[in-house]
Amino acid sequence: MSRTATMTRATGETDVTVTLSLDGTGACSAATGVGFFDHMLDLLARHALIDLDVKATGDLETGSHHTVEDVGIVIGAAIDEALGDRSGITRYADVTVPMDECLAQAAIDISGRPLCVCDVPLPATTLGGFETDLMPEFFRAVASNAKLTLHVRLLAGESPHHVIEACFKAVARALGGAVRIDPRVPGVPSTKGSL
Repeated sequence: MSRTATMTRATGETDVTVTLSLDGTGACSAATGVGFFDHMLDLLARHALIDLDVKATGDLETGSHHTVEDVGIVIGAAIDEALGDRSGITRYADVTVPMDECLAQAAIDISGRPLCVCDVPLPATTLGGFETDLMPEFFRAVASNAKLTLHVRLLAGESPHHVIEACFKAVARALGGAVRIDPRVPGVPSTKGSL
């Protein structure tokens, strides 16, 4: 079973194409025009062990909001498509990731019920073209379009760069665990019979 997808979204603000494989090796090619965001997408792919190719152009002269959110929408839609009927997936995963002075926690349920709770206080600043308030926007867009429940929490941290990096790594590890196929799971992991 091939768990891959290619999705495209073109609006008056952005043009985004994402190709991903849930059963990859962590390979990533990200070209969004937002350097720090490309780095975070590389971390997402590498630590989730998904292959990810992202090409995005957008109205960066107004800031990176539209690009970051639309990339999240398309990545989420691609995850949803690649999961198919969700047969055999682990479904739940939670991870706590340290990075220097930071400690970030992420928990995922591939539930079919989109929700994102992001409890990560960050100062308003810009890192490599990426406004810090866009991290929760990105995670919300992914969760909504992948139809999953995502909780992200910062347990300790100071440097905004380290905080965001720790959060992306935690979400990546949780995502990789939740989408993993468990050969012991017959069909869809739900008493309802669907997710």
